[in-house]
Amino acid sequence: MLDWDKLRIFHTAAEAGSFTHAAEKLGMSQSAVSRQISALEDDLGLKLFIRHARGLVLTEVGEQLFGTAHRMHWELQQVETQMSESQDVPTGPLIVTTTVGIGSTWLASRIDEFLTLYPLIQLEIRLNDSELDLAMREADVAIRLHRPNQSEMIQRKLFTVHNHFYASERYIKEHGSPKSIDDLDNHRIISFGEPVPSYLGDINFLERLGRSDSTPRRAALKVNAIYGMMQAAHAGIGIAMLPDYVTEKADGLVQVLPEIEIPEYETYFVYPPALKSSKRVGVFRDFLVAKSREWSF
Repeated sequence: MLDWDKLRIFHTAAEAGSFTHAAEKLGMSQSAVSRQISALEDDLGLKLFIRHARGLVLTEVGEQLFGTAHRMHWELQQVETQMSESQDVPTGPLIVTTTVGIGSTWLASRIDEFLTLYPLIQLEIRLNDSELDLAMREADVAIRLHRPNQSEMIQRKLFTVHNHFYASERYIKEHGSPKSIDDLDNHRIISFGEPVPSYLGDINFLERLGRSDSTPRRAALKVNAIYGMMQAAHAGIGIAMLPDYVTEKADGLVQVLPEIEIPEYETYFVYPPALKSSKRVGVFRDFLVAKSREWSF
């Protein structure tokens, strides 16, 4: 049977990428960490790391063992947190993942209130336009811009994301405002760069609006981030299709062609069944639901 203490040291070394950094995290000497890893490799009869001057690289077997050790570490952390949570005061770590766009705008503008309400929750927000895997414990909970693909995940709808066309006051002063779909051909547009994440749906609707698929409108600028598109529009570069969550507090942007029907999509709060009874997940879910209801479109 594998020694859990050695596994714990191995897990820390794999995450840290070096024995030196692992020793700092564990409060041990570098030589002690190295001895424990060597002892684990001897127990298994297999090499777990390739050692070189720039750090440690996991072998194929090391990758497999790290995946198992990581899940064990996460499960133990959840048990410890649940045991430490009092009946009335949620406490412990909570890792939230969402897109850069919604995390840096809609969520960021509301998170201070949550931290004031629940000061014992250690919140970590991981912004990533590539979705982190909740089943693999890359995060605890997620705000997704689509219904989750994994049927076992618990989900709660938050709000509908509406898109509109925007340009800056400066751009409209210099170039005028489009009066019709055909008029867009005489304006500069800002699009999302390739590849477009599937959850953003038809974010480049401006390229195809009133045009055939074979002759899309050419973008003056492509940016592979919603927030970057908003900043480009704000700087007067052109017209962009933007979701309401990113323009909520963006002064200086003017909506154009408001009568055009534009694609929309739903936003969900998602978490694994293992966290169904977690108080910190429950209060965060309820907070997001309340904020979603307050948000008027």
